[in-house]
Amino acid sequence: MDDDQTQDEPRPPVMITCVVDCVGALATGSLHGNLHLFDTNGRRGSVGLGTEQLHTRVDEGDELLWTVMSMECEAHVAIDDVIVDPSVCVPEKHLFPHTGVPYWRATVLRPIDGLIPYQLSLGVGTRTVPMTTETSSPALAGGGAQ
Repeated sequence: MDDDQTQDEPRPPVMITCVVDCVGALATGSLHGNLHLFDTNGRRGSVGLGTEQLHTRVDEGDELLWTVMSMECEAHVAIDDVIVDPSVCVPEKHLFPHTGVPYWRATVLRPIDGLIPYQLSLGVGTRTVPMTTETSSPALAGGGAQ
């Protein structure tokens, strides 16, 4: 628990932001080297900020929110799916109120020991087939996992 938080206060959601170089991804046909992940949990132990290998530190009961943005303002990018072990969390698509802007939300269902890799499936540009991250990254991290 954080020093400035009482036991009765819930922790704020963990925001995971995907920043995509859409031009690079479309040119190479891959998210590798064109995806930069950030979260709001660095203070609690997340590592790999700004990389494809972000390990987001989480605990049972944490709420996770995934959002995406393009490096190029005119390029389209959207999260089509968040693929993770359903015993850990079950991400669902939502829209921010009064907008058509989607985000994905899940609650961590159980304690995590080590790393739980997950995949992001992203719609990029006018490409009809989503681009998906590699199975080894990113990951949710429990305990002292790095």
